[in-house]
Amino acid sequence: MSWGTDLWDQFENLDKHSQWGIDFLERYAKFVKERLEIEQTYAKQLRSLVKKYCPKRPKDDEPRFTSCLSFYSILNELNDYAGQREVVAEEMGHKVYGELMRYSQDLKAERKHHLQEGRKAQQYLDQCWKHMDNSKKKFERECKEAEKSQLIYERLDNDINATKSEVEKAKSQLYLRQHMAEESKNEYAAQLQNFNSEQWKHFNVAIPQIFKNLQDMDERRTVKLGEMYRSFAEVERRVIPIISKCLEGMVTAAKNVNERRDSGIVVESFKSGFEPPGDFPFEDFSQNIQRTGSDGTIGTPKTEGGKPDPKHAVGRTKNKLWLFGKKPKIPPSIPPPSLPSFPSGHFQSPKFSTDRIANHLSEMRNAKTKIPSFRTVKRGAPTLEDLSHLPPEQRRKKLQQRIDELNKELQKEMDQRDALNKMKDVYEKNPQMGDPGSLQPKISETICNMEKLRSEIHKNESWLAEVEGKHGSRSERRSSADVNHHAPHGRESPEGSYTDDHSQEHRSPPQPDPHEFDDEFDDDDPLPAIGHCKALYSFDGSNEGTLVMKENEVLYVIEEDKGDGWTRVRKQGGEEGYVPTSYVEITLEKNSKGS
Repeated sequence: MSWGTDLWDQFENLDKHSQWGIDFLERYAKFVKERLEIEQTYAKQLRSLVKKYCPKRPKDDEPRFTSCLSFYSILNELNDYAGQREVVAEEMGHKVYGELMRYSQDLKAERKHHLQEGRKAQQYLDQCWKHMDNSKKKFERECKEAEKSQLIYERLDNDINATKSEVEKAKSQLYLRQHMAEESKNEYAAQLQNFNSEQWKHFNVAIPQIFKNLQDMDERRTVKLGEMYRSFAEVERRVIPIISKCLEGMVTAAKNVNERRDSGIVVESFKSGFEPPGDFPFEDFSQNIQRTGSDGTIGTPKTEGGKPDPKHAVGRTKNKLWLFGKKPKIPPSIPPPSLPSFPSGHFQSPKFSTDRIANHLSEMRNAKTKIPSFRTVKRGAPTLEDLSHLPPEQRRKKLQQRIDELNKELQKEMDQRDALNKMKDVYEKNPQMGDPGSLQPKISETICNMEKLRSEIHKNESWLAEVEGKHGSRSERRSSADVNHHAPHGRESPEGSYTDDHSQEHRSPPQPDPHEFDDEFDDDDPLPAIGHCKALYSFDGSNEGTLVMKENEVLYVIEEDKGDGWTRVRKQGGEEGYVPTSYVEITLEKNSKGS
């Protein structure tokens, strides 16, 4: 189908249809614009939501619970999702809306050009028709005048009264009118032929071509709309894989929630390291009351046949253990109470001093004051350098964290020192590149910083060892107390009860071994040497476990650096200890490197 042949007479309708097509394209462009504005608003609101619920505290104060970490992961994924919505809006703006608006302007210009050509062709045809119509009217008018002149001539020619001059005049007038009618006829014929020719060209050449151009324009507009529909969908489809990954990340974050781990983090965060208070002892205030034979004594079992157990005889008071191993003194103003007489078959109940309860209450108060409340921490309570204001467990963690940070700083200083030494070697080999002496102050400053950091590390390690030692001794005391609590009858704990062992009368609680951390130096067989090293600097070895060495001294390496900056070495005389790894130049055996 062709608009030029089938719609040759529908110029006005085609004009309206082409305008409707451009209006529809611009309407779709407006739809795309509103859609991308919705996407932009949606992405902006999502980012505002993520920002609102993202943690605003420093990283150290962030909760480490898996539920919180998963929620933060979901927020990150949601932020990425919002970014993809922004990509959708941007792609729609550039590839769909912008393209539609540019194409709409091109269509308007093209349509205007085609319609102007059609109107020009129509105006030219109308002009030809006017010329033809004017010549036709002139021909008709001249013919009528010629007929009138002929009638006048014939009337005068038949009139006997008419003069000869009048007849000749009418005859000449007739010839003139006939000549003018003939000329009008020829002009009319020419104009008619020209109009017919132009009309055929108009309806068979010009208008079909113009309408064909309009048809091509409209078809291209339809094709462009289909492409834009597809581009609109492709923009959304391209971000679906990334959006799917965001959603998968949210699902993975949900799977990472671990209630057991969160419970362990609560324990790790708030564990104080203190032991629970022990049982309150029973204090018998009735020991000074005279009792009859029918009265029983608390906690004094009877033996078979009414015979007293020789292990619990009343007369053997010298085996009775009081609190802190000594019998409490009686104030001199009060006479010492006389021992009550017990009938046979009964025993004296154990006596507990009031100092025992006071001691327990004091321990509980001291333990309570050592645990800082959250309100105190929040208000910024002063912190001590050794963190002794914290509970043992929290102090141990903080010290370990501080040691790790100091080790990282020490490693940075060591790397800087190595870099400066390499630069110094380069300057010494190539003096034109720089003065080696200019680097010596910086190297000295770096070495000084390393010494300070090592001192800080050693100080914090000593505090950490102190905390761990106290914690170990406390656990040992608790375990020993549990063992004594379950001791067989007749050998009870030394906290105010009877015992057969005379050596337990003044037994003190077990103390932590001061050399429990030096077990690694007590091996029976010396470790084999895995290489040798040369001392670059002197080291005083003032700390326990370290070894004194002099510059350029050659030592045997028996244990490599485990990442803490110390290497275990042995002297020629067999003395072993640790030296700083950065102070020696190590050469390992090939077989030891591969092991």
